[in-house]
Amino acid sequence: MKEFVLQNRFDPAHCKIDYRKELNEEQVEVVLNGDGPCLVLAGAGSGKTRTITYRVAYLIENGVSPENILLLTFTNKAAKEMLGRVEGLLCANPRGMWGGTFHSVANRLLRSYAPYVGHTPNFTIMDEEDARDLIKSCVKELAVDTTARKFPSPANLHNVISYAMNASISVRESTLKKHPNFRDFVPTIERIAELYEARKSQSDIVDFDDLLLLVRKLLYENPVVRDRLATQFQYILVDEFQDTNTIQADIVRQLASVHNNVLVVGDDAQSIYSFRAAQIRNILQFPQTYPGAKTFRLVTNYRSSPEILSLANAVIAQNRDQFKKDLRAVRPPFEKPSLVPAANQFQEAQYIAEQILILRADGTELRDMAVLFRGSFQSQALEFELAKRDIPYDFRGGMKFFQRAHVKDVVSHLRIVANPKDELAWARVLGMQPGIGDVTARKIVEKLQVDPNPTVAGKAGIALASVKKTVAAMSQYTKPSHMIRAVIASGYRDYLEAEYPDFMDRLDDLEQFALFAEPYEAVSTFLEEVTLTEDYGAGKSNGTDDRERLVLSTIHQAKGLEWDAVFVMGLVDGKFPHQRSLGEEGGLEEERRLFYVAATRARKHLFLTYPISSGDDTLMFGQPSQFVQELPDGLVEEVRLRASTFGSSNFGAKKPFHYAAPDDDGPTIVLDSLGEKKPMKPMVGGFLRNVEDL
Repeated sequence: MKEFVLQNRFDPAHCKIDYRKELNEEQVEVVLNGDGPCLVLAGAGSGKTRTITYRVAYLIENGVSPENILLLTFTNKAAKEMLGRVEGLLCANPRGMWGGTFHSVANRLLRSYAPYVGHTPNFTIMDEEDARDLIKSCVKELAVDTTARKFPSPANLHNVISYAMNASISVRESTLKKHPNFRDFVPTIERIAELYEARKSQSDIVDFDDLLLLVRKLLYENPVVRDRLATQFQYILVDEFQDTNTIQADIVRQLASVHNNVLVVGDDAQSIYSFRAAQIRNILQFPQTYPGAKTFRLVTNYRSSPEILSLANAVIAQNRDQFKKDLRAVRPPFEKPSLVPAANQFQEAQYIAEQILILRADGTELRDMAVLFRGSFQSQALEFELAKRDIPYDFRGGMKFFQRAHVKDVVSHLRIVANPKDELAWARVLGMQPGIGDVTARKIVEKLQVDPNPTVAGKAGIALASVKKTVAAMSQYTKPSHMIRAVIASGYRDYLEAEYPDFMDRLDDLEQFALFAEPYEAVSTFLEEVTLTEDYGAGKSNGTDDRERLVLSTIHQAKGLEWDAVFVMGLVDGKFPHQRSLGEEGGLEEERRLFYVAATRARKHLFLTYPISSGDDTLMFGQPSQFVQELPDGLVEEVRLRASTFGSSNFGAKKPFHYAAPDDDGPTIVLDSLGEKKPMKPMVGGFLRNVEDL
C-alpha cells in the first residue's frame, strides 16, 4: 500500500469519528466492545466490512499502535479496500499495520523466520502452473508408466496433494475422497507426493499451501517465536471466518495465544467452500475454542427487500447446524420473489431472456442483473437464447459453455463424423490419446489425408484404433444427441477423470449438451448452430461496452456480490441440491446455504425458475428443488407460463402431451390424445423417465 502523506487541507479535528452517528447499534456494539475473543455473526448485506474498518480505526484512535494490529482476509481486494477505508477514516496512513490475505501475511512472516522451517529467507514461491510442472517432472523421474492406463494428470495430482495439505489428511485419504477410481494408483501417488516435497526442499521453493503449513509449523515448534509474534499482535481481526480451513484456524489461535483479542467476522449461513477444505466447524465451535467469547449479531440488512429476506430467512431456518438469526430489512416493501415452473430448459431460457429485456426497458441496466446457477452445466440453453436475442453477457467463474475444452473435444468427434477429412478435428481427438503428443498426432493426420485406413504401428496405431472405434460407435446413429452419448460412453470418460480435477462437473456439462442436442435430427445442422454460438462466445462485442453486459455466474463465484435483479435457474431436485451432495456429510445443509447465498444477492427482483422436463428423446420429468418445496405458503408469487409443447419452439416435433401449470395437486401432464390430466410421479432422483411411465 502506498504511503499516505497528510495534506495541509486535512484538519485532524475533522477526522474525529462519531461512531454512534455513523454506525447502527449492532455495529457500534462490536466496534466499542470488541476486546477479548469475539464472534461477529454478520448476515448478508449487514455491513461487515464497514464494521471491521471502524473497529480498526477505533483501536488506532484509542492508542493502539498499527503494528500491533493484524487484519486477515481472503482476497487482496478485500484487504486493500479495508486498509483504504481505515486510511480515509483516520485521514492518515495506518503505517506499520499488518493487513492482507492469510498467504501474504504468511509469506511476510516466513521471510523473517524461514531458517526455523528449513528454508532460506530468499525462498521462491511457485504458482499453480509451476507446481504442476514440478509434479510432471517427478512423474518422469519415477519412471511412472502413464500410458498402460490413463494416469492422473499433473493437474489432478496437484489437486489431490493440495487438498491433503489443506484438509490436514493423508494423500491416501485425499485420493480416495476426491477420486476413488484412482484407488489402484494410491501407492504411486504417495511416492510422487514424497518426491514433490523433497524436490521443493532441495530447491528452496514453496507452493501456496506450504506458506500456511510452514507458518503453522513455525508457531507450534518454536514457542519463543510464537510468543514473540503473539505478543506483538495485540489485536487480531479475521474476515470471512466461515471460509477458514484447519490450518488457518490453528494459525489464528496460536497468534492470539498471548492477548486473546481475536475478533472473527463471518456468517455460518454462507459457508459454501468445503470442496476447498473450508471447515464450517471453525465458526460453529468458536465459543468452545475460545471460552468466554462474546457473540455479536449483525442482522440489519441494507441490501434486499423485506420480501426477499423473508424467503431467505425461511430457507436457512431448515438447517440444523447453525447460529439462528433473522435478517431485518431497511429497504421498503417491494414485490414477492417469483417462482416460475417452465415446460423445459428452452422455455426457462426464453422466459429469463424476455424478463431481462423487460427489466432493461423499465430502466434496469444489464450490469445490474445476474443469472445464477448451481453448476456451469446449467447455463447452456440460456447462453444459446441470449446469443439469438443479441443480449451481451459476461460469464463469471469459467468459460462460456461452447468455449469449454471438453465441449470442444466432443464437437471435434462430431466434426469427424460429419467430415472425415477435418484434419483439425482429427488432431485434437488424437492428441487426447495416451502417449500421443502433437507431433505424433500430426503425422497420423498426414497419413489420413492420403489414406482413410492407413497402416500405423505402435502407440500411434493403438491411438488411431481407439478413435476409430469411438467414431464407428457414433456412426451407428444419425442424431447428434446419440453421438454425444456414444463419446461419453467411450474411453473419453476415463480421459476426463485422469485429466481434470472437476471431471464430474464436466460430465454434467456433456450430459446437458446431449439433452440440448436432442431436438436436432442432423449432425451438420447442429454443428452449424454450435459454431455460430461459439463465434459469439469468443468475445464479439457488437460495440457493447463491457459494463453493459448481463452477468452469468455460478453461485460460488457470486458470493459477496449483489444486483438489482437476480434469476436463480435450474432449481430441480438432483441438480440443486446436486445429487452428489446428498452422499456427503453435511452436503445437503451446504447446498441449502448455497441457495441462501443465491437469494441474498438480489436487491429488488428475485426470480426462481426450474424446468419441469428435460430432453426430447430421453424425456425426464423433474420435481422442483426441495428448497423450493420447503418454502412456507405466501412467500413467492407463482408465474404460470402458457402451456407449452415439449421441446423448444424452434426445434423438434410436437409430442402427444404437454406440460400444464401446477395446480393444488402438484405438477401435472396433459395427455392430448386422451384429454386427460395425470399427475407427475417422482422416481429415483426425483425424475420420471419416459412418457410410458406416466
